[in-house]
Amino acid sequence: MLGPALEVRRGEAQVLTFPTWLRPLVAAATCDARGRGGAARGMWERAVRRWRRRRLRALATMGNCHTVGPNEALVVSGGCCGSDVKQYVYGGWAWAWWCITDTQRLSLEVMTILCRCENIETSEGVPLYVTGVAQVKIMTEKELLAVACEQFLGKNVQDVKNVVLQTLEGHLRSILGTLTVEQIYQDRDQFAKLVREVAAPDVGRMGIEILSFTIKDVYDKVDYLSSLGKTQTAAVRRDADIGVAEAERDAGIREAECKKEMLDVKFMADTKIADSRRAFELQKAAFSEEVNMKTAEAQLAYELQSAREQQKIRQEEIEIEVVQRKKQIDVEEKEIIRMEKELIATVKRPAEAEAYRIQQIAEGEKVKQVLIAQAEAEKIRKIGEAEAFVIEAIGMAEAERMKLKAEALQQYGEAAQLALVLDALPEIAAKVAAPLSKVDEIVILSGESSNTTSEVNRLLAEIPASVRAITGVDLTKIPLIQKATGAQA
Repeated sequence: MLGPALEVRRGEAQVLTFPTWLRPLVAAATCDARGRGGAARGMWERAVRRWRRRRLRALATMGNCHTVGPNEALVVSGGCCGSDVKQYVYGGWAWAWWCITDTQRLSLEVMTILCRCENIETSEGVPLYVTGVAQVKIMTEKELLAVACEQFLGKNVQDVKNVVLQTLEGHLRSILGTLTVEQIYQDRDQFAKLVREVAAPDVGRMGIEILSFTIKDVYDKVDYLSSLGKTQTAAVRRDADIGVAEAERDAGIREAECKKEMLDVKFMADTKIADSRRAFELQKAAFSEEVNMKTAEAQLAYELQSAREQQKIRQEEIEIEVVQRKKQIDVEEKEIIRMEKELIATVKRPAEAEAYRIQQIAEGEKVKQVLIAQAEAEKIRKIGEAEAFVIEAIGMAEAERMKLKAEALQQYGEAAQLALVLDALPEIAAKVAAPLSKVDEIVILSGESSNTTSEVNRLLAEIPASVRAITGVDLTKIPLIQKATGAQA
């Protein structure tokens, strides 16, 4: 008691940091250390009892709720009054008291274990290297889970794997010693099944279940497995050599017997081959002839169809050309009509107007001359009848002249008439060209089918009428002019 009191005394400055329920104990210890007698000890005992009661009430109300998933097991042990009841929970929850209850977890997940046995002798004494893969897990049945918890609780997953690995490798070694190399190598599934059946009870007593076990690899370092293949290969080769020898022997025996049959068969085969070749050639020739015929027919049909198509195309082109030509002719006809109208408007009408004007002028001159002659005659008659005799004589002389002229015309015929016409032509031409003397320039338009020639011919055809109107001579009745006009026509 003195030690703690002194220790408290040394740390009196820290008394205020103690909990309230612990302060009486500290004070009692301090009083005892200072030698204040039995009153201090009684206070100490009461404080201890009061602390114990409060501690028990606090412990009765303290605890936690623990939850686990389906891949983990929770073990709750301990309790009030020394209880030994254990609670195993997976995929659920459990209550655990503070301080008096212990909780531990154990994984239920699948564990993969790689088993490797090296240089293990088989029943024949052949050392083998075998590798296997096992999938194990802790079982969830209550009894088996309790067994697994007893053995593996507090260990990690690697420790559990090592325990199971040692068990599996031991059984694997023992089974390898009972089998031959051929049984292990050729029937791996049966070997793995045997390992599962032998190791399952021992592993099950640890609460662990073997889900699967497969043999991954089997090999050796003494070339035993490769020798098995060589032996089998050699046996096959031996059987093949024996078969070849027997076949050669049988061939030698049967050779003489089969030679004649072979020749007969050969001759028959040659005959059949020749027949087949002949039939083939005949059939080939027939096929070639038929193919050539069909080819010629196809070519002829193609050419015929091509000619028809070309004919159709040419016909269409001709129709197109006809339509184009018709359109061109229509255009040309319209152009001719337009040019005719233009010529009529620019040449014919002015020429007709000019001819009419000239004709009117000629008629006016004629009337003028007649009127002048009548006036002169009237003047002469009015001047004096005295001159009548003279005039009569003049008239008689003129008549005589005219008579002589008529007789001369009758005597010389066409030449005289032509001379009269030629004498009158300058006067006619002068009178016809008199209006044109006022024109600076004359332009004659002509096209492909120009009417200029026809207009000129028409004007020339009107000259005899003008001459007859002026002179009274009908040019159309003169034989030379008739011949010239006929030759021109």
